[in-house]
Amino acid sequence: MTQHEIFEFINKNQTCYLATSEGNKPHVRGMLIYRADSNGIIFHTGTTKDIFKQIQNNPNVELCFTNNDFQNLVQIRVSGTAVLENDINLKEEIVANRPFLKTITDRFGYDFFAVFRVKDLVATVWTMATNLSLKNYIELK
Repeated sequence: MTQHEIFEFINKNQTCYLATSEGNKPHVRGMLIYRADSNGIIFHTGTTKDIFKQIQNNPNVELCFTNNDFQNLVQIRVSGTAVLENDINLKEEIVANRPFLKTITDRFGYDFFAVFRVKDLVATVWTMATNLSLKNYIELK
């Protein structure tokens, strides 16, 4: 897959699994990203959540996206460094496009709302056809 195809796949399949670590223990949870492009992968969470604290202590993360098509399964894993974004315009854009967040920001404010951009992206694509092949790492720029 090309970089363009990978970003297209991720934006079409925005639900992913995000891995962080705390000490020597991995933590994985389902997430919904906001968007992915050559500037990084954007997702959000609350500042009171464990994920926020884990990323503050170790910003190295991995995201796993799948198309959930078991007849033609594709899985893309992307590793990178999560950077906290304090751009109020970006936060307002996300809330405007995800109305379910409005009640949270109305109640707790935008300081409670953490937006991360994952940068320095490296992806690997897996399919059943490539199951036994060596991994091909693709830098996403």
